[in-house]
Amino acid sequence: MDMPVGILYGIAFAIALTLALVMTPVVKKFAFAVGAIDKPNYRKVHTRIMPRLGGLAIYIAFVGAVLIVGPFIPEGLLRAYDYDMIRAILVGGTIIVILGALDDRFELSAKVKLLGQIAAACVVVFGFGVKIDLLNVPFGEAMQPIASWISIPITILWIVGVTNAINLIDGLDGLAAGVSGIAISTILIMAAIMGFVPVILLSTILLGGIIGFLVYNFHPAKIFMGDSGALFLGFCLATLSMLGFKQVAIVSFVTPLLIIGVPLSDTFFAIVRRWRSGKPIFAPDKGHLHHCLQELGFGHRRTVLIIWGIAAFFGACAIVQSTFTQSHAANWITFVVIFVLMFCLQIGAELIGIVDNSRRRRPVLNLLFRNRLKAQAESRPE
Repeated sequence: MDMPVGILYGIAFAIALTLALVMTPVVKKFAFAVGAIDKPNYRKVHTRIMPRLGGLAIYIAFVGAVLIVGPFIPEGLLRAYDYDMIRAILVGGTIIVILGALDDRFELSAKVKLLGQIAAACVVVFGFGVKIDLLNVPFGEAMQPIASWISIPITILWIVGVTNAINLIDGLDGLAAGVSGIAISTILIMAAIMGFVPVILLSTILLGGIIGFLVYNFHPAKIFMGDSGALFLGFCLATLSMLGFKQVAIVSFVTPLLIIGVPLSDTFFAIVRRWRSGKPIFAPDKGHLHHCLQELGFGHRRTVLIIWGIAAFFGACAIVQSTFTQSHAANWITFVVIFVLMFCLQIGAELIGIVDNSRRRRPVLNLLFRNRLKAQAESRPE
């Protein structure tokens, strides 16, 4: 007798959660034993030596849960393509975790890490045939097929870009894990609405592993996820979010961007900031969103919770936008969502100084201020 699919999801979540809770302390001891540690410096907020490699616990929880529940998946529930997607995440994720673990221990160069990420993306695309082959651009008539010479580089760029975006926001206890968990929850809700079983299963398992790890990673953290965790979560998010390109007439091109809006916007502002200051794009700095919020006086936990709230807002927008994409007003809803988010992002960036702290370089805020003064002047009696 086949196990009911709802019970299967619950058991998978519980297994991943338990494995993460059990394995994180083990990984912590292992990290100290092999010297995978993070020492304080001028860019770090922690003041004591911390173990890295926490991503190994999430990875072990994820892979372990997939292998344990795999034999109990009802026959016919998954298609051949679904199994290919699961294998792609397992194999590509393993490459990413090994790459991240080596960086946690030996601090690899940016070029080596980039080549490793491209290799993992190529495994997904060429090894298992998972790629973006349908695209629905807002105000387009329908989902349009994409030629392979376009879809392959787009897919590789998407995977590498999202993988690095999660790594860039990993600056505070629980920040990257929490933002990733919210993004995975968004994907889970959307997959449940669409009835996309493989993504529901994988998202449920990954969410269990993240929550189990967060018990040890939230402030004050006992262990950092390191590049092994940030790169793995980014890779999984990139791959799972591509489900939006696979569901004909359901999800537009905008939706996956909204799901990971916080790390992508932070990465975008970092690139603009470094370009304007004449620094290399990959050069580290203290201008990220969490740095700016702390400079405004917010404490460690409150900063993390604020960014979690922003991530949840992006996720809610993604769900709303995708829910209405089948309606006649879908294109206008997409346009409104994009406009509101872009406006909010610009106002937020100017308020906290994520691009430039200079008051003179706040075009939208200055425009609003001038209009307000003008309106006040016009309303005064002669």
